[in-house]
Amino acid sequence: MTTPIACHAAAGSGLPHARRAPLLAALLALLLVPLLAVSALAQAEGGYRLRPGDVLSIEVVEDAGLNRSALIAPDGRITLPLAGSVTAAGRTVEAVQADLVQRLTGSFATAPTVFVSIDQLAQDLPATAADEVTIDIYVVGEVAGAGRLDVKPGTTVLQAFAQMGGFTPFAATKRLQLRRGAKIWHLNYKAIEAGTSRAGDTMLQAGDVIVVPQRRLFE
Repeated sequence: MTTPIACHAAAGSGLPHARRAPLLAALLALLLVPLLAVSALAQAEGGYRLRPGDVLSIEVVEDAGLNRSALIAPDGRITLPLAGSVTAAGRTVEAVQADLVQRLTGSFATAPTVFVSIDQLAQDLPATAADEVTIDIYVVGEVAGAGRLDVKPGTTVLQAFAQMGGFTPFAATKRLQLRRGAKIWHLNYKAIEAGTSRAGDTMLQAGDVIVVPQRRLFE
C-alpha cells in the first residue's frame, strides 16, 4: 500500500506536462538544425554541379599534407599541390575527385585514395550583418584560410594577409598575385614583411583575388 508521502513525491517529480512540451520542442529544434544542414550538403553532392564560391574538403589518405579546404575561385578552378589547377565549376564532386586521383597518381607508387566532399555551399556562406558594411575578396592557393573573406572597405593587402590564417609549406611567397579583373599585380610577401616594398599598403576592392601559387622544385 502506497503511503501519502510516497504518492506526494511521485506526483511532484518532473515538470508538469504543459511546461515540458515547449522545452522538448526547443530541444528537438536544436537537434534538427545541424541534421538538416548535413542533409542539404549530402543531397547537393548527388549530381550537384559545383559553382564558384563553393568550398570543397579534400583528403588524400596517403599524404595528410595535401588535405585542405579549397574554395572554387571566380574562374571556376581550385588548386592543389602536385595536381595543379583543376576545373571544378560545372562539374560534380565525383568528377573532380576522379580528376584529382588521375592527376596525383604519378606522384605515388599506386593510385592514391582521394575523398572530395562539399564543405560549404556558396549560398550558405554566412551573411554579413545589415548594419556592417564589408566587401568580399577571395584568397586561393597555398594558404590555411583559402576562401571568401569579408573585409572592411579600406583594408590593405597586408591586413588581408593577417586574416588568411598563414601560408602552407608549399606557398611561393615571393610570387603572390593580386588580381583585379584583367589586371595582375605581383607581390613579394618577404619584401612586404621586411618593409622594403609598399605593395602591402595597397587597398583592396570588392572582388579582388589574392593568389598564392605553389612553390616550384628547389624554390
